[in-house]
Amino acid sequence: MAESAIVFFLSSRRRDKREKYGMGIDRKQIVISAIGHEETSLCPYTFAWEPESDVDVRLDAYYGSDEWRSRFRNYIVRCARAYDSGEFRRIGFDTYAAVETDLYGSVWRTDRTPLHLEEPALKGPSLGGYRFPDPDRFFPDGWEERVRSDIAENLDCFTVGYQGLGLFERAWAMRGFVELLTDAAAEPAFFADLIAAVADHQERLLDRVLAIPIDGMMFSDDWGDQRGVIIGPQRWRDVLKPHIGRSYAKAKSAGKFVLTHCCGSIADILPDVIEIGLDVLESVQPEAEGMNPYKLKQLYGDKLTFWGGLGSQSIIPFGKPDELRKEIRKMAANMAKNGGYVLACAKALQAETPTENAAVVLEEFIALGEQPA
Repeated sequence: MAESAIVFFLSSRRRDKREKYGMGIDRKQIVISAIGHEETSLCPYTFAWEPESDVDVRLDAYYGSDEWRSRFRNYIVRCARAYDSGEFRRIGFDTYAAVETDLYGSVWRTDRTPLHLEEPALKGPSLGGYRFPDPDRFFPDGWEERVRSDIAENLDCFTVGYQGLGLFERAWAMRGFVELLTDAAAEPAFFADLIAAVADHQERLLDRVLAIPIDGMMFSDDWGDQRGVIIGPQRWRDVLKPHIGRSYAKAKSAGKFVLTHCCGSIADILPDVIEIGLDVLESVQPEAEGMNPYKLKQLYGDKLTFWGGLGSQSIIPFGKPDELRKEIRKMAANMAKNGGYVLACAKALQAETPTENAAVVLEEFIALGEQPA
């Protein structure tokens, strides 16, 4: 175990538990201040790893204990999720694969990461005869009681709700990725009808989540790849933007902040999402075209809060620990100036993350976001 890790771990034993774990920090207000573009004394952060990875197990071994798990507390906590993919129905096995069907009728291979679409619910460019699943199935018995209990346990944190996949991702999950892109070009009327139908269905889910006393509504839709908006900026504006704008407006009218997860490059439509009411953009992949977080801060830092930005395809897996430390400190110093930033990796720590780099991320996030000993 590295000397810095030993100091980090042992120093955690020298303080009262409540003080040590920073339970007195009003994380919710710090996040709200950051969204309001006010500079804060502590840098809000979130630390996470992919559940399919062994990052947490390796950190247990690195520190000689699992106590590190109690040393950090995320500023933003997801408390109210509609179970959009939580009710899979297994239809069979073969030698190599588990095959399951989601609520919408699409068949998936569940032994791959990410899940692999085997058979889309919509076999052709038509909604004829298709029925969307009953919204009640997304909120199983006891859902609201469990959600309210989670919120009560995280009153010091900024809590968010989540309705599931966004318009674009849900549409391709129903139709197939290649098929949906083909539809967008060759069957534009069907493409628009499908997006509108998905939006109407999602609005019913959104109503249920917004009734919960959360602080923000977390939307999620990967519009971009490494090069730009997948369906093109203008088609996004023509077809998706009006529906997304209505969802954002509904969340705002319910008194919630609007947060969106989006991977890839969406530099071309950032003015659009700001226009329709986005408060926080999460992921901010620096490797994607036009998504350099420092440049984005210069351009839109007074209008948009950025959450993420630490390169999950570059410095986290491939950088040296000292390089990673310097970049985290630089990012916090520059991005959090005048508020408008939540420190995080662009993606949750991946399986290929070196153990020492994972420890660097954890230690630096704690140093920047927790009260000093």
